[in-house]
Amino acid sequence: MRHCLCLCLILLTGCAAIQTGRLPESTPVGANLIVDGVPGVAEAIRAELARYQNTRSASFQGWLGDGILIATRFGNTSQLHRVETPLGMRRQLTYFAEPVGGAVINPDAERDGFVYLKDVGGSEFYQLFWYDNASGESTLLTDGKSRYRGVSFSPSGRWLGYSTTEGNGVDWDLHIQDPTGGRTVVQEGAGVGWSIDDWSADETRVLASRYISINESRLYEIDLVGGERTRLLPDTTAAFGTIRYGEADSVYFTSDMDAEFMRLHRLDTGTGDVTVLTPDTPWDVESFALSRDRERLAYVVNEDGISRLVAFDLITGAFIALPGVPTGVVSGLRFHPDNRRLGFIVRSPTAPSDVFSIDFDTRLLTRWTRSELGGLEGVGLAEPELIRYPTFDGRSIPAFVYKPEGPGPHPVLVSIHGGPESQSRPTFSATAQYYVNELGAAVIYPNVRGSRGYGKTWLRLDNGRLREDSVRDIGALLDWIATQPDLDADRVAVSGGSYGGYMVLACLVHYGDRLRAGVERVGISNFVTFLENTQPYRQDLRRVEYGDERDPGMRAFLESIAPLNRVAEMSTPLLISQGLNDPRVPASESEQILAALKKQDVPVWYVLARDEGHGFRKKTNRDYLSAVTAMFLKRHLLGYSENAELRPKAAPSSGLTRPGIR
Repeated sequence: MRHCLCLCLILLTGCAAIQTGRLPESTPVGANLIVDGVPGVAEAIRAELARYQNTRSASFQGWLGDGILIATRFGNTSQLHRVETPLGMRRQLTYFAEPVGGAVINPDAERDGFVYLKDVGGSEFYQLFWYDNASGESTLLTDGKSRYRGVSFSPSGRWLGYSTTEGNGVDWDLHIQDPTGGRTVVQEGAGVGWSIDDWSADETRVLASRYISINESRLYEIDLVGGERTRLLPDTTAAFGTIRYGEADSVYFTSDMDAEFMRLHRLDTGTGDVTVLTPDTPWDVESFALSRDRERLAYVVNEDGISRLVAFDLITGAFIALPGVPTGVVSGLRFHPDNRRLGFIVRSPTAPSDVFSIDFDTRLLTRWTRSELGGLEGVGLAEPELIRYPTFDGRSIPAFVYKPEGPGPHPVLVSIHGGPESQSRPTFSATAQYYVNELGAAVIYPNVRGSRGYGKTWLRLDNGRLREDSVRDIGALLDWIATQPDLDADRVAVSGGSYGGYMVLACLVHYGDRLRAGVERVGISNFVTFLENTQPYRQDLRRVEYGDERDPGMRAFLESIAPLNRVAEMSTPLLISQGLNDPRVPASESEQILAALKKQDVPVWYVLARDEGHGFRKKTNRDYLSAVTAMFLKRHLLGYSENAELRPKAAPSSGLTRPGIR
C-alpha cells in the first residue's frame, strides 16, 4: 500500500512523482483528473463523440408497490428512480455526487422503503442507507468506514442480513440487524468470501455460502437461534451459484457438481436427496428466481452468450409458455409479491438495458422503460457476428465481431474482458458503436480460455502456471485476422481493463511487432505486487486464481511473466487510465509500469482520476477518457497526424519481428 499512499501525497501537492523520479509534464485537467503525456483534446473529437456519450440505461432494483425501482443516470452519476407505470415518468429519489451501488426493497409494506449501497470515490467500501419512501429521508445504518455487501431482507422485512469487514478489516463476517435498531453477529472470524443468501420462512435459519474460487464454493445452513452452522453437501467440491429456500424448506441451487455446466438442482433437506432439474441443458443456468409462494420458478440459460428465459410450475412440474422476450442478455430476475409477475432486464447489441416484466396469468410482456439512445436514434448500429477461430492447441476460441460497412480492409480493435473469469457478451456499447461507425474500425471481443460460460474445463485452462496460454489465444486471433480480407492485420490495437489490462500489457510484450497500440485500464502489471497491495479482504480470493506469491516457486513464476519485468521488450504506444482509490488493482500497478515505460522511452499517455476506483463511473471523467482514447487510436491505430486529427499520415513501416510465445 506504500505506493498508493505516496502517489496520493504527491497529487495533493500538485506534483507527479513515481518510482524513478519526477514527472514535470503531468498536468491537472479539471478538478479530479491528472494527465501525463496527453495532448489537448481536439474539439472535432469532442463533437464527434457527443452523440455517443448521452445514451442511458435502466437497471431493475425491484418492485415498489405496483411500480418499480430502477437505477439510471440523468446527471453525472447513476441514481435511484421510481417508475409508477409502464413507460411512465422516472421520478428521481437520490441525488448524490457519488453513484448509488444498488438497492434492496423491504418486503414489509408497512415499513415502506429500501436499503441502498453507496461508497465514496470508487473505494468500494460500501455503506448501507435506509431510504424512507414517505419522508424521502436517508439514514446511515453502518459504521461509515468498513465494507458491507450481500444485502438481503428476511421474508417479513423485520431483519436485514449482510456481510461486513467490520470485525478486523479482512474477514467477511455475517450480521443481521433491525433496519431501525440493534444488530446481531451471526458469524465472525471465519475468513473471506461469506454471504447470506436466503432466509427460511420462519426466519430462524439462513442459507449462507462461502466463495473459494470460480471453481469452488461451499453451502451452509446457520441456525439463528442456537448458532449452529451445518455444511450442506459436505462431500461435494464444486462451484455453486444462486441458492434459495424452496417449498417445505427444500433448497434450490445452481452448481456444476457432477457436470461440465452450471445446472439447476433441488435438495431435499430431510432426506439429503438431490434432483437435477435441467439435466439436458448443455449450457450454464446462470441465475434463477422463485416466487414468494414457492409455486413458480424462472431461470436464465446462457447459450453461447445469448440468454434464454425459462419458467415452470413447481406444483405441476410443467413448463410455462412465455411470450417472446427480446433477444439479448437477460438478468435481474425478481418476482412481484403478488407471485404472478416477473421483472427482469434485457440488454442487446443495439439497445441499452431496459426493464420488462411478464404476467404469468395473462402471458403478456410489458416494457417498463425505454432508455434513450441520445444522438444515436436512427443511426444504423452494428450487430455482432459470433465466430470461432483456431488456437495453438487445437481448441477454438469464440469471439463476437462488429464490423463497419464496406469491403475494408478495416483496422481492428481487440477488446479483452477482465475477471479473468468474465465473459464478453453481445450487449450495447456506445463506445464500440463509435469505433465502428466513426473510426471505421472492426471491434472483436474474444472469450479466451478462462472465460465463464463455456464449462468448468474451459474456466481452468488458464489457472496457475497456464496463465500465458490465454495470451497465446490472442496471438492466434492475430493470426486469424491476417486471413480475413476485410480486416487489416497491419493496423491492430488491443484494449482491456483490470485482468484485461494485464492481457494488454502481456500482448505488447509478446506481439508488440504486430500491434499498433494498446489501451489499458486499471491493469495488473505484476501479479506479485498486485497480490501484496490489493485490499486485504481480497488477497486470499485472488491467490486461489493467480497463485500464492508467498510460495517461492510461484513467486518466481509470477515475476517471470510480469510485464513490468519485461518492459525492455515493449515499444508499442500505450494509453493507461487508473482510479486513485481502486481497491482491487491499486494505483501502484499503473504507477510502476508508467515509470518503467517512460524510462524505456516508450510513447505512453496516462490519465489518473482522483475520485474514481476500479474504472471511471462518473460521466465527466468517462467522457474525457473516451475523447483521449479516440484521439490516441486515431493517432496510433489509424495513423492520423499529430497536428491535424482528421488527416491521416503515411503508415509506418513494419518493425522487426520479436520471438512470441506461440
